[in-house]
Amino acid sequence: MKLLTPVGVYRLLFVICRYGINLMALLKLAAGSHRHRVALSDDHETLTYQQLLDQAECLAVQLREQYGLGSRSKAGLLCRNHASLVKSIFALSMTGADIYLMNAEMSSDQFAQLLDAHAFDFLIYDEELTAFIRQSTFKGASVLSYHENLPAISNMIHGPLSRSSRGQRNSNSKLMLLTGGTTGRAKEVAHKPSLFHYLPPFSSMLERLRLLQYKTVYIATPIYHGYGIAILLLFVALGKKSVVTSIFQAEHACRLVREHQAEVITVVPLMIDKMLRASNSGGDLKSLACIASGGAELNPRLAEEVSAKLGEVLYNLYGTSEAGLCIIASPQDLDAASGTIGKLIEGVGLKVLDGSMHEAAAGVIGQFCVKSGSTWIKTGDMGYRDEKGYFFLKGRADDMIVSAGENVYPSELEHILFQHPFIEYAAVVGVPDEQFGQRLKAVVQLKAGTELNAETLIEWLRPRVARYQMPREIVFVDRIAYTPLGKVDRKQLH
Repeated sequence: MKLLTPVGVYRLLFVICRYGINLMALLKLAAGSHRHRVALSDDHETLTYQQLLDQAECLAVQLREQYGLGSRSKAGLLCRNHASLVKSIFALSMTGADIYLMNAEMSSDQFAQLLDAHAFDFLIYDEELTAFIRQSTFKGASVLSYHENLPAISNMIHGPLSRSSRGQRNSNSKLMLLTGGTTGRAKEVAHKPSLFHYLPPFSSMLERLRLLQYKTVYIATPIYHGYGIAILLLFVALGKKSVVTSIFQAEHACRLVREHQAEVITVVPLMIDKMLRASNSGGDLKSLACIASGGAELNPRLAEEVSAKLGEVLYNLYGTSEAGLCIIASPQDLDAASGTIGKLIEGVGLKVLDGSMHEAAAGVIGQFCVKSGSTWIKTGDMGYRDEKGYFFLKGRADDMIVSAGENVYPSELEHILFQHPFIEYAAVVGVPDEQFGQRLKAVVQLKAGTELNAETLIEWLRPRVARYQMPREIVFVDRIAYTPLGKVDRKQLH
């Protein structure tokens, strides 16, 4: 970004003095260097960096003057991926308000819990969620993301800005990530803009994913997820073009990649799996040089298929809401160690700890824990590190079962089931068992045009799995349930 040159230092100090330390300052820096370059393209419009900056600044003034937003205000965003969401994030940061990015697929019960916990002052939401909002207990001020006549972000982004209306600089805004799926109780994680805190993961992404070489990213993952917002802010910092769309559909996603000649795409594994099947054997995806997969476990079979059709373009990323990006696997890492999530980013505090919170030896399964201050926080993810420094996931701590005294991880059986030539998708959960305490139950989705029964599959499994890994029950379904983030919906499986 050339911030350490004399001119770069001057620009940085000028922007901080003008805006404070917030996300708008990041956008101002990018617009200063890439004024006429395309910053954002969505289903509604295409914006240059100068246009995005002007509209976000105008919106910030409107939000401050019409709704009184400022430091200590709480603003919730319940939106899918689109330009109004992006403008709102930058504008709210300029007002000093805390920005709560909420899952647009959350349940009414989870939304009620958030309202009780946070007492939002302001809400921005998509029109299709109008009934959802009206049926809730929220009584504060709110606007739509888009509307022709009603108060909406799309109607608040134009107008002259006088010097006096711009307001004072602000460094109080925090970005609040709300994790916990679509039905469970959300966990709040705060992120305050900091130049130095995020340098190690961003530097590693630039180096290992070679992002400086590319011009366009298609952010297919939700921006309200930590993974999506991180990529958006990184590409804004680099002055690159970001492409977003409100709803992921494999055919449409392939068309966006082809039309924009996107070199980078952010996905969960299920997305790229569906895109491969909708892309004419990968033909629509030939421009992709970096597929950044994260948010869910990557199946080795899918990694091999991507490599065969598109070359060495697949990267596997692992991060947490608390620590951000922690581990990266390059295509070469995936070739060297099938199923790995990669090696630890330098400067990131993550260890595999046993039940006594001592570091586990190489090859020993424990829980991934991230360092926060002087303490280690459990992530809930189980896995191990091998002698070469490669990390491997074994699933969530609450997914593990104990069968006849053995610790059993459903993901191990899932990986084996994926090797069967007739199986499209497979998911495994633990179920109660009178004799062994717990056993595994496998839910299987077959490839189109194939036939398989439980008895035949059991015989195929016998030489491939240990006795305690053998499923007690196999259920064949037309379609396995996934969450909107592309993870297996284990609650529905149970």
